[in-house]
Parts: sequence; C-alpha cells; structure tokens
Amino acid sequence: MKCATMLGTLTLLASTAAGAADEKLLVGRFSAGDLQDWQTKSFMGETHYTFDNKSGQPALFADSRGAASGLYREIRVDLSRTPWLNWSWRVDRALNGLDERTKDGDDYPARVYVVVSGGTAFWKTRSLVYVWSSSHPAGATWNNAFTGNARVMALRSGTKDAGRWVSEKRDVRADFRRLFGDDIGAIDAVALMTDTDNSGQSATAWYGDIYFTAR
Repeated sequence: MKCATMLGTLTLLASTAAGAADEKLLVGRFSAGDLQDWQTKSFMGETHYTFDNKSGQPALFADSRGAASGLYREIRVDLSRTPWLNWSWRVDRALNGLDERTKDGDDYPARVYVVVSGGTAFWKTRSLVYVWSSSHPAGATWNNAFTGNARVMALRSGTKDAGRWVSEKRDVRADFRRLFGDDIGAIDAVALMTDTDNSGQSATAWYGDIYFTAR
C-alpha cells in the first residue's frame, strides 16, 4: 500500500520550476546536511533519517526497523533539458526471504522514486521506482504489488555491491517510455524511502546527493 499512498501524496503540481538553462539541477543536497524543501510521508511507524559520515562520506542515513516512512520533494524537472537522474547510495545488507512482487514483500533497503503528477486527476499519477532489490536481479522490472500506476526497476541486487558506495545514472525519459509506453516531458517530484514494515525486518542505507543533468 505504501507505493500507492506515496503516489497520492505527490499529486500536487510542483511549486518549484526547474531552470530550463540549468545543466545540473540539484534536488537533494544531502552531503551538505540539507533537507530544505523535503517533506515526510509516514506509512507505518517512522524510518529515521539523519545525517552522518559513518559510511565514509557525508550523506543521508536511513534506519528502518519494521517501519516505513519516506521523504519527498515536489520539484518540476524539464526532461527535455535535464533527463538524466544521478545519485549514489550504499546498502550494507539485503532483506531476507522476500518476494518483492507481492504485497507482503513490498520492502526495500533503498528506493528512489520519480513521479509524474496527475494533478486533480490523482488516479493518473504515475511513479517509476528505482530499487536496491533483495531478491530480484539487477535489470528486472515489475509492477508494484499495490498499484498499476507504479513500475519498479532493480538497479542493484542483494549483497553483490553491499558495503560500498555505488553511483547510478538513469535516463528517466527513456526508462519511463520503456515501462509505461509514454514519452513524458517532465516529472513533478522525487522521493526516497527505506522501509521494512511488511517483513518486520531491519534495514539501513545511505543516500548521496540527487541531481539531474543534461547528459
């Protein structure tokens, strides 16, 4: 239910427009300890988000113990100018025994959302969710178990890259076209979440800066 509720939370059009001429649009300045313009959405209990440098670099640290809450920022990004989403993250261990395609297994040590708002037609809001999967291989995609308006893409899997920082770079426009069949011109929000409420397990993760670039 978490992904569906997150979609409902993010149906408002963004209040901050991305500068069309910006080659780099910074969305999350986590290395600077900055959560300005980010809001919290709770589902069950609280995932604790704090800043530290215990992972080897200043970052946003997430600690979930049978809980689920996320952070989101409403920001309109023109994908004709800056289609590439960039970020880094670190997970020290995966979750055990989950089938993430099911409602009971809808937990992830780390995930990053990009959201296209449906505005007042909230049922049209769609989300592409990049995840660190515990059970499916990198490159796998599937529909979220709770809503057909969210597509999930595994970028990392299990413990293969655990215990170290890894960087991601995704062409959001191309990924959205591939998974939804639509060519979108903009996204309206970015969100992240570390959650373990369905499985009752514990997970920790670190998130580095999140930003969009022209290439």
